[in-house]
Amino acid sequence: MATTAYQIKIELFDSKPKIWRRLIIPSDLQLSDLHKVLQTTMGWTNSHLHMFIKGKVMLEPPTEEAYWESKAIDYTGYTIDRLLEVKNDKIQYEYDFGDSWVHIITLEKVVENYIGTLPVCTAGALNCPPEDVGGIWGFQEFKKIMKKSSHPEHEEYIEWYGEEYDPKYFDLDEINEMLQDDNFGVFEW
Repeated sequence: MATTAYQIKIELFDSKPKIWRRLIIPSDLQLSDLHKVLQTTMGWTNSHLHMFIKGKVMLEPPTEEAYWESKAIDYTGYTIDRLLEVKNDKIQYEYDFGDSWVHIITLEKVVENYIGTLPVCTAGALNCPPEDVGGIWGFQEFKKIMKKSSHPEHEEYIEWYGEEYDPKYFDLDEINEMLQDDNFGVFEW
């Protein structure tokens, strides 16, 4: 059955070189599901809070208890087509308020009468940073230390991360297989 779809590009803000993904998603995808798609596509573990930002409007999932006074709107029922309407519209997706991973999401194209499996990742580059690495600055340090086995902290970082880190790793087939799983491949806490 044909549907209206969005081709979007996700870029991890301030990553150098740029960590990015291109997706085709239903135009009426709920923000709660878009969050899951982004988690899987970027390689995050769904371990932290998140929000979407359009201009000065912040949207976040409902919480049972407010740990702080939030000025964000509950995004229950919101779909992506309420935030992205025309080509080149942009929103932000922030994940992990401590590390502050900001993603820029750009609507590249509206695809009318799309036929095929959705969501689907069509392209991308580079490996996602590990969780809890300390934001972009911490990630740059992490990559330097992991690359240099003679660095005094190298073994400690290997032990913390659990393996060698390949900054160029990106497996399109693996991502798309996960996107077809329940919850778009995201582990629910």
